[in-house]
Amino acid sequence: MGRRLSILIGIAVVIGIGGTSLLHAQQPATTAAFNQYVAAAEGRISKDRNSSFLRLESFSPAERDGVVRQLRAGEIVIEKQGNVPEQIPNGLIHDWVGTVFIPKATVAQVVALVRDYNHTSTNYAPDVMQSRLMSANGDNLHVFMRLRKHKVVTVVLDTEDDVHYGQLDAAHQYSDSRSTRISEIADPGTTNERALPFGRDHGFMWRLNSYWAFEQTEDGVFVQCEAISLTRDIPNGLGWMIGPFVNSIPPESLQLTLDATRAALASKTFASKNQE
Repeated sequence: MGRRLSILIGIAVVIGIGGTSLLHAQQPATTAAFNQYVAAAEGRISKDRNSSFLRLESFSPAERDGVVRQLRAGEIVIEKQGNVPEQIPNGLIHDWVGTVFIPKATVAQVVALVRDYNHTSTNYAPDVMQSRLMSANGDNLHVFMRLRKHKVVTVVLDTEDDVHYGQLDAAHQYSDSRSTRISEIADPGTTNERALPFGRDHGFMWRLNSYWAFEQTEDGVFVQCEAISLTRDIPNGLGWMIGPFVNSIPPESLQLTLDATRAALASKTFASKNQE
């Protein structure tokens, strides 16, 4: 009990709760390194879309068959993308790929759900607290979301994203989402609610890009999402304590997102809506 209490106190001090705030600024070198990584990742993603489309199609036949069995059995497969740098200047890059199979669904239904940003806060609660479509120009959208991340402490972030939807054909569609603004919200839901100024936040999330792929089969849809995010680095000497906190959030959030997508498609409300 004493060790657990000391860990919780240590986390509270590092993130500025009831103690000295250890705020962390995003440096130009941090942004440059992330942009360089994303440029290479987007080149790979674009190439994959025009060849294997889904990541699992690039596996060996035996490995692919095993993953497909897992997906069709209801599992969500989450993997860390290879070749991610261990650390960049003052920051960390997190790159995870998740896949889920949604039986009895169509690509049109899945895309309609994911694209329904005015109801994202309903379909993806509690991680998404608020959401709305801010503007649209064909398949190019600008959206707002208020996100809630909880891991010992609760962090609230206001985000704006540019989202593009495209397709190779009716059975193979995709979307790319790139954050344009992320603000950490202090005292959310109170009269003191405010966005922390850029460079004066805790660095829980500075950037978040998501790349979706939707593939139709005879009996459902394979949905793949690759999420690439940027966070602060880990303070010296506190890796044993802060490392699991920082590194576990990205894959857990991806797992919850894919699970919520499948659950929403299975709901009678969504099914009835798409049959009208």
